[in-house]
Amino acid sequence: MGNSITEMGNWPKLLNDTTVLNRGIGGDITYGVLKRIDDVINRHPKKLFILLGINDIGKDIPDSVIAYNYFRIIGKVKAGSPATRIYVQSVLPINPTVKNFPQHYDKAEHIPRVNEMLKANAASMGYTYINLHPLFIDAQNRLDAKYTYEGLHLKPEAYVVWVAYLKKMKYL
Repeated sequence: MGNSITEMGNWPKLLNDTTVLNRGIGGDITYGVLKRIDDVINRHPKKLFILLGINDIGKDIPDSVIAYNYFRIIGKVKAGSPATRIYVQSVLPINPTVKNFPQHYDKAEHIPRVNEMLKANAASMGYTYINLHPLFIDAQNRLDAKYTYEGLHLKPEAYVVWVAYLKKMKYL
C-alpha cells in the first residue's frame, strides 16, 4: 500500500506470487490511504507493506501529522484485521540533482524526521519498521542516480534490490 513508488513496482512478478495486490496510487498521501484502507482491511491480508510520506512532505503536511496518520492507518488495520502483519517501510531518499519534481527537493530534511518517528513507535504499536533508506543512497546521502529516473521514482533495478533485501531479512 502506498503511492507511486509502490504503484510502479511489479510486485506479483518480483515476488513470483500472483496473490500479491499492489495498492499503490500515484500522488497518494496518508489522508488518501486513510480513506481507502477499509478495502484492504476487508481482505484480511496475511501481510501489509506500507510506504507513504513523500507526497505528504511535498504538500507541506507537518512531519508529526504524517506520522500520526500512519499510526491511525496501523490502528485501523489492527482493529479490523488483527492477524495481518504490518510492515512500515521508510520514506525513501530523494535526489535534487536530478530535477523534475521541485516540490519535493527543498524538503529532504523532513524524510529522516518522519522515518525516526515511524521507527520509534514500531515496538509499542506492534509493527515492523523496515529501513530501506540505506539501500538507495549515494555518498552524499541522496537517492543514488543509478536507481532513479528523476530523483524521486525508482527504476526497475531498484525494485530488485528492494525485494532482495526483504527476502534477506525474512520479511517475505
